Formats: sequence, C-alpha cells, structure tokens
Amino acid sequence: MTEEKNGKKKERKITLRSSKEKESSGLTAPKKLKILITIVDRSKVDFYMDVLEGYEVNMQATIFGKGTAPSEMMQYLGLSHMGKAVIFSIVQEEKIKEIFAAYEDKYFKTKNGKGIAFTIPISSVIGVLIYQFLSNNTEGRRMA
Repeated sequence: MTEEKNGKKKERKITLRSSKEKESSGLTAPKKLKILITIVDRSKVDFYMDVLEGYEVNMQATIFGKGTAPSEMMQYLGLSHMGKAVIFSIVQEEKIKEIFAAYEDKYFKTKNGKGIAFTIPISSVIGVLIYQFLSNNTEGRRMA
C-alpha cells in the first residue's frame, strides 16, 4: 500500500496473520454468552442453582414470583402450589446443551422437578473485565 504525504511517497507494509499465528500469539475470539432463564418451584431453587454452579456459571440472580391463574382454574388443573422462582444466569453458549441435558435428567428424576428453561442471546458486553467476569475467564485478569 502506498501513501502520499507532503509530496513524498511512503510505503506501508500490510501483513495478514494466519490462524496458527493468531493462536500462538494468544488472540482468540471471545466466547459467546447467553442469558439462561430457568423457572422452577420455589422449593427447588437451591437445587437448580447448585446444578448451574457445576457449569462455571459466575452470575445468577433469583426472583420469586406467584402464578397469575385464578384459584378455580388452579384447582381444576390439580395445581395447588403457585410459588415459582425465576433464575437468571449468564452462561457460555458452548455449555448450554450440557446444562439442558442435566436439567432434563433432574426434571425426570426429582419429585415434582418440573420446570421451564430457555435462553436469550447476548449481543454485546461493554468492558473487558465485565466480559471476563461473566464468562468466568480468569486469563488476563490483573491481581491488585
């Protein structure tokens, strides 16, 4: 590439790195993150939060809720307990399948282990340290 400045031609050299060179230099693409939303009975919230901790989930928040269906409808459906917990977790995309498999296993083996789980993609995160915390990436962190 040639650049002209003050009437003098100056040459710039552009080099493209191969993927092997990028790997050896330590440059890697950031891991994609998703928000995992899990809705379970209140009595099971600690159980499912413990399951998530086994998959390097660094951030979890729980909100307690109550169903909105009329009590007559709940009795008709045979549902008496309406208290639910909604667990919000930030998870690495590559671990989602493993977590869903573990959830499915727990749903079937646990008495009243019913629940709902789904994910929402995160398109961007501002700040390297925030991303490293959310993705549970300890490489590159400075010790103060």
